[in-house]
Amino acid sequence: MKMPDTGSSSPILGLEAVTAAMVPLVGGKAANLGELLAAGLPVPDGFCLTTEAYREAAADAHRSGGPLAEVHAALNATPDGDLPALAALAYRARGIIQNAPVPTEVAAAVEQAYAALGDNVSVAVRSSATAEDLPSASFAGQQDTYLNVVGAAAVVEAVRNCWASLWTDRAVSYRASRGIDPAAVALAVVVQRMVDATAAGVLFTANPLTGRRKQALIDASPGLGEAVVSGAVNPDHFVVDPLTGRVLERRLGDKRIAVRPIPGGGTRTLAMSNGGAAACLTDKQAAELAALGHRVEGHFGSPQDIEWAIAGDGRLWLTQSRPITTLFPVPQRAAAGSTSGGEGTRVYLCFSLAQGLTRPITPMGLAAFRLIASSVARAAKFDVPEPRKGPSPYAAAGQRIYLDLTAVARSTTGRRIVPRVFDVMEARSATVLRRVFEDPRFSVTRRTPLGMLRHVVPAAVHARVPETLLRAVFRPDAALRRTNRRAREFAGSLEPPAGLTPLQRLDHAEHVLGTRIFSVVPSILPLPALGFAALALAGKLLGGGRWDDLQVVLRGLPNNVTTEMDLELWRLAQVIKNDGGSRAAVTDRKPAELAEDFRAGRLPAVLQSGLARFMGQYGHRAVAEIDVGMPRWSDDPTHILGVLANYLRLEGSALAPDVQFSNAAEEADACVDRLVAEARSRGRLRGTVVRAALRRARLFAGLRELPKYQLVVGLAEVRKQLALAGAALAAAGVVADADDVFFLDLDEARSGLDSGAADLRDLVAQRRADYAVELERRHIPRVLLSDGTEPEAIPSGDAVTASKVPGALSGSPASAGVVTAAARVILDPVGAHLEPGEILVAPSTDPGWTPLFLTAGGLVMEMGGPNSHGAVVAREYGIPAVVGVPDATLGLFTGQKIAVDGGAGTVVPS
Repeated sequence: MKMPDTGSSSPILGLEAVTAAMVPLVGGKAANLGELLAAGLPVPDGFCLTTEAYREAAADAHRSGGPLAEVHAALNATPDGDLPALAALAYRARGIIQNAPVPTEVAAAVEQAYAALGDNVSVAVRSSATAEDLPSASFAGQQDTYLNVVGAAAVVEAVRNCWASLWTDRAVSYRASRGIDPAAVALAVVVQRMVDATAAGVLFTANPLTGRRKQALIDASPGLGEAVVSGAVNPDHFVVDPLTGRVLERRLGDKRIAVRPIPGGGTRTLAMSNGGAAACLTDKQAAELAALGHRVEGHFGSPQDIEWAIAGDGRLWLTQSRPITTLFPVPQRAAAGSTSGGEGTRVYLCFSLAQGLTRPITPMGLAAFRLIASSVARAAKFDVPEPRKGPSPYAAAGQRIYLDLTAVARSTTGRRIVPRVFDVMEARSATVLRRVFEDPRFSVTRRTPLGMLRHVVPAAVHARVPETLLRAVFRPDAALRRTNRRAREFAGSLEPPAGLTPLQRLDHAEHVLGTRIFSVVPSILPLPALGFAALALAGKLLGGGRWDDLQVVLRGLPNNVTTEMDLELWRLAQVIKNDGGSRAAVTDRKPAELAEDFRAGRLPAVLQSGLARFMGQYGHRAVAEIDVGMPRWSDDPTHILGVLANYLRLEGSALAPDVQFSNAAEEADACVDRLVAEARSRGRLRGTVVRAALRRARLFAGLRELPKYQLVVGLAEVRKQLALAGAALAAAGVVADADDVFFLDLDEARSGLDSGAADLRDLVAQRRADYAVELERRHIPRVLLSDGTEPEAIPSGDAVTASKVPGALSGSPASAGVVTAAARVILDPVGAHLEPGEILVAPSTDPGWTPLFLTAGGLVMEMGGPNSHGAVVAREYGIPAVVGVPDATLGLFTGQKIAVDGGAGTVVPS
């Protein structure tokens, strides 16, 4: 449609003149429609009333001291969870806009543009917000649309109503949850010629349920698409391959109603007799829609959520397109430069989740792990051409680490070993991997272990693993002393010489990441591996089926650095408890205030010195500590001070963690004696071997935490050097703050330190914004295919429920015992409060969470296996635990009374 010349200051633009760069002026909906027109795709004629018109209409109310400005200020001061307050403010804002007159020149421009469409033509009037239909957030349905509007006066009134819908309750609360400044938003309005649709609906160019790309989902219903979009009808459902046009799935809905236009304006809802008897789309039409959607996706470069309509003459029209924001990104293999290329479908495992980390990793944290992963690959004699990009299996998606396990899936040895490892680390991943291995696309191509042995054996020999294992078998105490000595030496060898320049500090950080951190792992890892192997051997010699007894053997384990840390923190709490000033400070003041006073040295003497001693030993640890970008406890002790406050609430010596730990160790020793006596009754040699095996299990199994502990020691030193380099960047004005260095990678930091470097502040700001978006993501796929499919999201025909009790959840048994108590759902341990005896329900845990375990009555985790970190610590403290419980943090709520059976692996509301 060629727009009439209304002057350079006109608030009207023809849709054909709109581009993606105009979002602040025309909003997301109009920008996307303009892009579709530019690509030659079928979009009904229309025009856009720009945001300048809204601002002109609201100018008096919006200026300083005006009623709308007051609403904006009140919204900024209202928590996003206070829905009644937000709704009241939204109501005020709507009233202000609805009572504001439409400026005369704006109304005249709308009437002139409407007349250009035709005489009393039927149009759709749609809201187009500036914070709408963006890649990071879809505001679908947040503002209003008016269908079948007829007449210039009716169009002007619909425009006013659209402006007011910028302040609907749902739009205001949605923006508040996303942290969008209410004063920054404005609304454009799209006016389009109506399509007298025989059928309409929604098309997704990727499957939003399974994540699979290049699989179109179409929902269709007779009449206008409002019935489908609003959810008022059960539509016909099609799944189509857009490349071949083949309909993969067809499911007819009942289609009991249809929305139809009324002559003269408006719509009505009609009852449909026998609406579900026939499909409202032919297979040919479904294929044409899928192909059209494929073109739209190709133009925008990302999967799209499209609204469409079919006119009476059979022509297809597109009325809206926006990104699908719920899809998890497909992993990108940095070393390979693509996701799959011509290599066929690949399978990726989320390493972040396997480490109990649900949050995203900072850009510098990802850069650090690429170097560490490269050092691991080089140690195994794999070729790593560019270590800073990581080895070929390294991939990233959604700011999380993924590993390409395609080679594992195609190997007989890999299929046998890897799922068994995850059975005790992250049981849900093991289950999903076994399902993936059944996919014919991952048929076995390597049937012998020779390829693996060529890499593993030389690396093991170089690390003197056989010598370490032999020493552990025949001289276990000497092996333990040697390991502890190496751990101390490693920590002492990381500090660089004094007087380094910022670039030299960056060099040192890279050296630690690329050559030092992993070097300590092979000297430690054989010992806990031997400990668990010895436990399995004892179980076999005892006749098998002794899981409950073997769990008891693992209680109260010595030589666990994380347990020792937790007990040291408990002892500090007892010292504080006996000092009046320190106790009052911890119990009466906020942890953040105490943290600030600790850094300034202003805390009561006992608290100040005790906390300083704890930080001197454990201050390098943190929540999400495998990310070098996360502050260490020594940087910010707020979390630890909150835990101390929790400990001081614990009353009763029987619940004291040190007492529980001591009792658990005594139970384990008694169990060992009983099992040895049982084995000896079946032969002296058998008893001797069982005693030796169980002794080594208890001596070495606790060392499971030490490799990661040493890794974190190294990362803390790296963080220290990077922070100093960041301070130099901030001093030079390259970044705004020293901590901004963690939102760069190593190459960018290096270029920033070079003289004449470019300003990196805009890059950091964008990275921080992207990171904030990922922090909100609740669901992280543990396994992904290179076509975007999440195997765990595909319904399993033989999936069964462990319990028939309504609301019951099931997972993997992790620590035997039964407890019934109130649940406490915690998504982030920092600042979390857990009453003594409550059942901790968490997405996952790492050592940063474990201080909470000391007062927990039980544990439920969405991730993990019987030998994951949380499970191990739960067993040591003797608290019942179930891990690998899907969506536990969503299905359970704080205060809900639940029964956790750590032996059966069930969580049942009671």
